[in-house]
Amino acid sequence: MQNERENLSERLLNSAASIVRLSSLLSKTVAGRHIAGQILRSSTSCGANYEEACGAESRADFIHKMQIVLKELRETLYWLKLSAKCFPNLTEHLRADLKEADELIRIFSKSVITAKNSNR
Repeated sequence: MQNERENLSERLLNSAASIVRLSSLLSKTVAGRHIAGQILRSSTSCGANYEEACGAESRADFIHKMQIVLKELRETLYWLKLSAKCFPNLTEHLRADLKEADELIRIFSKSVITAKNSNR
């Protein structure tokens, strides 16, 4: 279990770092600055909220924080998709970020479902 948590923490950290690097490529226009700001906020909050979930005080608190992680991952995926449409020259850079965001959404969706079902 601990190894799994460390792996997810590392994946979220790596994903955020990649998006931080992406934001520097985006922020050369007004639209790019807007998208960069939005994607920076959502992507960097995922890992922070996951760390909070790992230290949750109750199962309900854990579920709530995991749902926040999932919400922020979905928002990040939206901004990545918009970036791909608006900045086709960055498609190659975005490909890995899009794939990772999708995989993380699937993992956290299952985790939230499992946590909710274990309450019953």
